[in-house]
Amino acid sequence: MLPSASRMRRGEEFANAIRGGRRAGRPTLVAHLSDRGDPQAPPLVGFVVSKAVGGAVVRNRVKRRLRHLMRHRLHSLPRGSLLVVRANPQAASARSEHLAAELDVALDRLIGRRSPERRQGRPAATDGRS
Repeated sequence: MLPSASRMRRGEEFANAIRGGRRAGRPTLVAHLSDRGDPQAPPLVGFVVSKAVGGAVVRNRVKRRLRHLMRHRLHSLPRGSLLVVRANPQAASARSEHLAAELDVALDRLIGRRSPERRQGRPAATDGRS
């Protein structure tokens, strides 16, 4: 589970991250990252899972899966940042491995890290986009 101190709860934090930050979209999720203004503060993470994803049981399952995946990736976020992960309807039926891979790609795009394939000089696998 994601530590309580790292969870975003206030509506204005969600709004700041979504409206004022960078965005990286994938078929199963969209990640929004912005600066909180305090470089010493720990990063905060919030999740948005709308009714388009499914009923309450499905939405809560998707949120639990995303929180679990973010727990292991929290250390990679810059200090003082706000991250909102918004699930798309495809997230409900995605396997955990696929969801993790999509989250990694989105975070890599936002933080500016390069994928291992590109670091080794090989082209990354394409998803149909250029």
